[in-house]
Amino acid sequence: MPRVRKGAARKRAHNRVLREARGYFGTKSRHFQQAKVALTRAGQFAYRDRRNRKRDMRALWITRITAACRMRGTRYSLFMNGLKLAGVTLNRKMLSQIAIDDPAGFDALVEIAVKHTTATPAKAA
Repeated sequence: MPRVRKGAARKRAHNRVLREARGYFGTKSRHFQQAKVALTRAGQFAYRDRRNRKRDMRALWITRITAACRMRGTRYSLFMNGLKLAGVTLNRKMLSQIAIDDPAGFDALVEIAVKHTTATPAKAA
């Protein structure tokens, strides 16, 4: 059985990896072995950070809502609980956007939330 050498296929595979690693610093963009390692790491970071971005955005929205609530004399947790009791189903992204773009609308939401938190009787412990 003849020995098989992957001449053209191997060259194509190496070029594909090096093309993906274009723009990396130094050896990582020029040498196949280092480029392969760098691409693997980059892929891991990209996978992880796609999830972390969602976490970071949610934290940002909560921070914005908290600041808007404090300006109106209430707390974030009471505000969110009041909205839940009132049956208002706005997500944090939309609440954050309303707090920025429509302060009067956010004032109305705070009033609804405060009314519903004070109207409900406290549970006996």
